[in-house]
Amino acid sequence: MNRRLILTALAAASFVAVTGCAGPYTVSADVSSYGNWPAGRNTGTYAFDRLPSQQQSDEASKRQDALEKAAATGLERAGFKPAADPKTADVLVTLGARITAYDPVPWDDPLWWRWRGRLISPRYGYAAGWGWRQDPFFDRRYDRAVAVLLRDRASGEALFETHASNEGMTVGGETMIGALFDAAMADFPKIEPKPHRVSVQVVR
Repeated sequence: MNRRLILTALAAASFVAVTGCAGPYTVSADVSSYGNWPAGRNTGTYAFDRLPSQQQSDEASKRQDALEKAAATGLERAGFKPAADPKTADVLVTLGARITAYDPVPWDDPLWWRWRGRLISPRYGYAAGWGWRQDPFFDRRYDRAVAVLLRDRASGEALFETHASNEGMTVGGETMIGALFDAAMADFPKIEPKPHRVSVQVVR
C-alpha cells in the first residue's frame, strides 16, 4: 500500500471544500477518549495552548488559528466557554489534526472487483482474458483525524483526551474537520477508550 502523509496539521486555506446539496447532513466518526474528568467538576472556561511547533512561524500560527476556530463549536457544545483572559482559564486545550492520503490496492478488499476494479474483456477489444485496470481517481482515499487534550491550567494535569477519525474520497475541508471535533467532544466527559461510532449533524 502506498501511503503518503499530506498534512500533519490543519491548513485551512488549502482544504478542498465539501461538496453536495445545501442543508443539514450527518458526519460519522470513530471516537476514542481517555482520562479521568473529576466527578462534580464543572466545565468552566478554556484557552488554547499551542505547542512550539504550532507557533514557530506566521504560517503555522495561521493554520492553528483555523484549527482552533474549527474546534470551538465542539468545545462550547460540551459546556466550555472561552476565557476572557487565557491566564484565568480553567482548562488549557491542545489540538491536533492530520489528513493522510493513500492508494488502496486490489487485495485490500476481498471483493475488490465490485468497487475498485474494471474487468477488461476481449469482447470489447481488449487483450484476451480478464484483468485489472487501475483507476487512480477512484482509488485515492483520505484518512482524516483530530485530537483534543484538556489540561487543568493550575496544575497542568491532563484531564481528558479524545480522538476522532473517518475516511472519505476528498480531503474534507474546514467543515469536515469541525464535524470531527464535534464528534470528539460529543460524549464528554464520558471515557471510552474502545473506538466507537459517533454521528453528528452538520448544518451548511
